[in-house]
Amino acid sequence: MKRLYEADMEWDVRPSIKAETIHWMNSLEIKSPRTYQHGVRVAFLAEKFAPALQLDNSEKEMLIRGCFLHDIGKLFVPSRILEQEGPLSDQQWKIIKLHPELGAELLLEQVYTEQGIVDLVKHHHERWDGNGYPSGLKGKEIPFQARVCAILDAFDCMLTTRSYRKPVTFEEAKTELILHKNKQFDGEIVDLFLSLSEQMSDLYYFFRKR
Repeated sequence: MKRLYEADMEWDVRPSIKAETIHWMNSLEIKSPRTYQHGVRVAFLAEKFAPALQLDNSEKEMLIRGCFLHDIGKLFVPSRILEQEGPLSDQQWKIIKLHPELGAELLLEQVYTEQGIVDLVKHHHERWDGNGYPSGLKGKEIPFQARVCAILDAFDCMLTTRSYRKPVTFEEAKTELILHKNKQFDGEIVDLFLSLSEQMSDLYYFFRKR
């Protein structure tokens, strides 16, 4: 197990990302290190979750890269909003909610980017019940990989310190996913994610402490 942990200490998603996109992600790392590291952790979770989803290699790589890039649109959100301590105003929330479309538009300018990655970035804040954004997609209208990313995104957000709140425990995060399955999240994917071994959670916590 220690050898597995040491291997994950060296884990890096960047070699699988095209140079032009790395330029934008490097800019995001400078602007908001917390947002950048969140993307790295969500991509790490995606790699660990992918075998349970029975994805082929192409789909797996697309999920990992898409999860790494999912918040790239926050490059265009003012730093004072990204780093604000305390609740956001209604106007600030409107600005934050632009980031999926801004990220997708940025990727569309790079013609080599797979449509599946663009769709993940654009739709990772849609909700199973249709009350998400930006398009109000519902259920399986939401691209599969975006549904996966939504769960991994929320899971990491709950387990890490945010400017406006402390992290919750692993058990509390699991409870939140259960409470919101078939409402915010695809219930089948939530159940599959929560059925994973404790080894995955151990690896995740170890990776966070790199």
